[in-house]
Amino acid sequence: MPSSLPDHRSTFGPYLVRSWQPSDRNAVVDLIHQVLTEYNLTCEPTDSDRDAREVEACYWETGGEFWVVENAGELVGTGAYRPTHRGPRAVDLRKMFLLPQARGQGLGRYLLTTLETAAAQRGFAEIWLETASVLKQAVGLYEASGYAPASGVETARCDRIYCKRLGPAPGASAE
Repeated sequence: MPSSLPDHRSTFGPYLVRSWQPSDRNAVVDLIHQVLTEYNLTCEPTDSDRDAREVEACYWETGGEFWVVENAGELVGTGAYRPTHRGPRAVDLRKMFLLPQARGQGLGRYLLTTLETAAAQRGFAEIWLETASVLKQAVGLYEASGYAPASGVETARCDRIYCKRLGPAPGASAE
């Protein structure tokens, strides 16, 4: 990982959330494919899911972060954000996936709020995300976390887009 990027490491119960490493590449792609297949959504490794294979170019080189979630050394989730064209200080929340055994324990909420905090600390002012209606738990989490419906879906398998304005980073002075 380039030294200019933060190296994330946190825990939630038995889960370790850490920065992605190149050795995670195949496991991350497999995890994303598994979750999408579970919901009858198409994995698009050469299009909207290309970023999961090309983390260095799609996240590290653009000022984003990509994290993985482990339990006892097994990859059980992912989450990421990267700058987007949707605004001057905006990021897209991407690749937030959890395997079934990691769901229903508050881990998704923890991952979401930790990603939001990391983005705010790096000076980003809003987060955009796209999702599919079939991902009912995810939709409920985003709506309960203050994400407002928006327009401009760009990913073929998605039919919803949300935006959330971030407050100032902790310890930052208001503009």
